[in-house]
Amino acid sequence: MNTRVKITVLLVGLGVLLAFVPTRSNSFKMKPTELVQKSAIENMYFSADEVARFVNTEDSTIQLIDIRGEQEYKFCNIPGSVNIPIADLLNPEWKEFLAQKNIRNVFYGNSDEMANIAWTLATGMQYENSFVMKGGLNGWFETVMLSEFSGKKITARENVLFENRYKARTAFTQFNSLPDSLKTKYFDAKRLQRKKLDGGCE
Repeated sequence: MNTRVKITVLLVGLGVLLAFVPTRSNSFKMKPTELVQKSAIENMYFSADEVARFVNTEDSTIQLIDIRGEQEYKFCNIPGSVNIPIADLLNPEWKEFLAQKNIRNVFYGNSDEMANIAWTLATGMQYENSFVMKGGLNGWFETVMLSEFSGKKITARENVLFENRYKARTAFTQFNSLPDSLKTKYFDAKRLQRKKLDGGCE
């Protein structure tokens, strides 16, 4: 199924979602046809390997956004990500994260479906630089956590991939071994830092 058809199907689901989720300020600004066109023109996906590289280099131009529920997020998440459950994505409280022009927001869930809806919502609210991690956490586990290289020889490309995945796997395991209280402190500190950067105060 190509991206255009996939997004068209998701827009039907989005219409149902928007009918039941209060928009608080009628902030959905883009027409469905514009969204479909935008999804067809732009590359809206990053691979798990690309996200692993962002994690490893602590790329400050990337904001990973976990759109699952709070309990799933607490159980495991990609290091450096923030939790914005999809049902809360329209809350104006998150504008500070989503509306930054120099930051690329990368949404992920367990698979692509809900992250595609998050992309549609964010893009429809005209938040620029929205992307999806292809495959979600299922793809992350398959590509990063469970990958193996076998054979007598390893190519230079395979070696670079292995090192990238191994480093991201280690970071993921170590971060998710922390107690929930430390993860919460990390998230709160990141949020406070973002407010200070935006000129706000607490």
